[in-house]
Amino acid sequence: MNSPKQPLPTFDEVLLCTPQTTAEQVELFFRRCFIPCSGGEKIYTMLYADELSYDVSCRAEELFQHLQLYSKTYRLIILCDCEKEHNYIPSVFSQYKVHMIPQRPLAEIQEYLQHHYRVLEPSSSAASVFKDNVCVAIVSSNRAGVGK
Repeated sequence: MNSPKQPLPTFDEVLLCTPQTTAEQVELFFRRCFIPCSGGEKIYTMLYADELSYDVSCRAEELFQHLQLYSKTYRLIILCDCEKEHNYIPSVFSQYKVHMIPQRPLAEIQEYLQHHYRVLEPSSSAASVFKDNVCVAIVSSNRAGVGK
């Protein structure tokens, strides 16, 4: 986010973890992270790694330890909820823990995302229904099930 010209992460750089995330998905993600590619220096990010099941977390740690022996040039960020630091993954990687607070103002972050998600020619795009021709939107409500 240091420059508006920097691209957003690609689909292969991010793993959004849930309790249903399988060990195979984590393995594929780690292998992409640890195997050097010619496409530049990617930064791989696991989001909500504290949501992984215990079995998947154990296998992920084993694989991480194994792959780390073969490559020292990986770039991996594991994001967890600070209130779930007792879960397996946050505990195992606690020696590398860094507490992060967003350093940019919310308005600057929104501007950056709006720049990358704007549709230039909205004539035949569903993005024309969103404000400023942005192709993504978050719809939320304080009341559940009200037709979102």
